[in-house]
Amino acid sequence: MLKIYNTLTHQKEIFQPIEPNKVKMYVCGMTVYDLCHLGHARVLVVFDAMVRYLRYRGYKVTYIRNITDVDDKIIQRANENNEHIADLTERFINAMHEDAAQLGVLPPDDEPRATASMDTIINMIQTLMDKHYAYQASGEKHGDVYYDVSAFAHYGQLSGKKLDDLRAGERVAVDTDKDDPLDFVLWKAAKPHEPYWESPWGKGRPGWHIECSAMSTCCLGNHFDIHGGGQDLQFPHHENEIAQSEAATGEKFVNLWMHNGFVRINDEKMSKSLGNFFTVREILKLYKGEEIRYFVLASHYRSPLNYADQLLDNARSALTRLYNSLRGLTLPEEPSMDDEAIQRFTQAMDDDFNTPEALAVLFDLAGQVNRLRESDTGTASQKAAVLKKLANILGLLETEPDVYLHGGINAASENEIEQLIHARLQARADKNWAEADRIRDQLTEMGIVLEDKAGKTSWRRA
Repeated sequence: MLKIYNTLTHQKEIFQPIEPNKVKMYVCGMTVYDLCHLGHARVLVVFDAMVRYLRYRGYKVTYIRNITDVDDKIIQRANENNEHIADLTERFINAMHEDAAQLGVLPPDDEPRATASMDTIINMIQTLMDKHYAYQASGEKHGDVYYDVSAFAHYGQLSGKKLDDLRAGERVAVDTDKDDPLDFVLWKAAKPHEPYWESPWGKGRPGWHIECSAMSTCCLGNHFDIHGGGQDLQFPHHENEIAQSEAATGEKFVNLWMHNGFVRINDEKMSKSLGNFFTVREILKLYKGEEIRYFVLASHYRSPLNYADQLLDNARSALTRLYNSLRGLTLPEEPSMDDEAIQRFTQAMDDDFNTPEALAVLFDLAGQVNRLRESDTGTASQKAAVLKKLANILGLLETEPDVYLHGGINAASENEIEQLIHARLQARADKNWAEADRIRDQLTEMGIVLEDKAGKTSWRRA
């Protein structure tokens, strides 16, 4: 049975979808004012792996990941660039899709944008006002609409925070337009030269929290199975989503809340101010997308993820070993399904998507393949096919082994390498050992590793 850790209840629960064999899942996506960073990469990869596994287990998954394409940071960045907001967001949306593809992330079933969901957002705000969960500000900010947190009896259920404690710790200046300093904005009155939409409260735009409530319930219904995102969104964003959605619909919002852990850089918090803030594109200059994906999956999704070059190097070495185990074998299209490894892999993933344990199963299979490939090619090929099938569920080993192992080398240089290997083989045949060693050293300097087996020489990048 699949068990998933529920942030709402602080325990693992047997997963029981609202509708049999169907899963409705929403994950908070990107605010598109800059390139994706490593934290975004983790969200993209871990929830993609979960969706892939749920589908493998036979569930029909509807996966929604939204885009926030209007907010303060987007407006500020567009002004700094002297760029139209729509041009800015489209540019970074395209960049996000390119980065996701490099990481082996499949597109979600739907990707709603805040700017295309304005009618739904406005209708939800109006419902909250009609039900007295929201109010329009008085005074200078009379075009703003706020959510009244005191009207929602269960506020704090996700984060465990209590209103009195939050008020006691409130250090921001009291906004006289709010009834309570903890009340949060649903609709912001438009400032000069800002984008705006018409509403019953005047020209303006939505607050961030209401966008996700409106988009998720519009796509998945008032009550759905799983809502996910980074740990930093648990409070206040997801807490506010619950308050808004359940107040507006009168129904339970989400059954199961999932949050992935923080990202650290060399054991320090990732931060632009510390100068250790990496975009996905910066990392892709040094490592392949599949190597970054493996690195992310090598840690449990709820654990902190520590970025270090050595760990990415380890990911490259791990994938090299796995791809090498597949090399030179003809794999059956449908591997035997009675392999004990499949059961172990499923047990690992059924335990709250324990990808590190699932990866350990892949390495056990790779070891078996390497031991059998000379003595029992048929069984080795079957084991290799199971290895590839299970790895594919995680979005790994989806390319041909030689494509990965020769990766980053263009056709011209590949021909040069092949010519050097041929020359080395000829030197060895002529017993010109000095020349053979010289060519090997030359290839080593080029970052090429030679492997001599059964009278044949194969190569891969170092």
